[in-house]
Amino acid sequence: MQVLQVQLEVGPDPAEVGRARRWARSRLVGSGWEDDDSLAETLVLLISELVTNAVVHTGCPAVLRILFGSADPADPVDSSGRAGPAGTVRIEVADTSCRPPQPRHAEGGDTGGRGLELVDGLADRWGWQPEGAGKRIWCEIDRGVPAQAPAGPGEQPGALGARL
Repeated sequence: MQVLQVQLEVGPDPAEVGRARRWARSRLVGSGWEDDDSLAETLVLLISELVTNAVVHTGCPAVLRILFGSADPADPVDSSGRAGPAGTVRIEVADTSCRPPQPRHAEGGDTGGRGLELVDGLADRWGWQPEGAGKRIWCEIDRGVPAQAPAGPGEQPGALGARL
């Protein structure tokens, strides 16, 4: 199984969210995901939400990683969660804050509090785990792979959805 990983360092500035979106779109070109506009836009939205959370809620620099799996579609997601079946893309945002993600529930006109709810609703799987002095939050989208895999050992699954 091979995995293509690309990464971008993100500064603790809200303007970095737009830069991360543009960078992600450019990395989707040639990956095969740009051919499916709906999935590509979902990936960009997920990236936007995870980077926004890192920038706004931690005030720390972060590293955005996109991992494109290329394997036999019948292969299961491995226990580390770092490589999946063909057609799986994993998004990771690692930051230096040890505070775990805190799902919130937005009310009516609230301008925040929907990020992790969006991630939970759009991703096939998501979770987080401690990493060094900080943490890594991740999510995955499968293309045409209906099975849901559990979080890997030591990873905290997303707390919002029953499918995790």
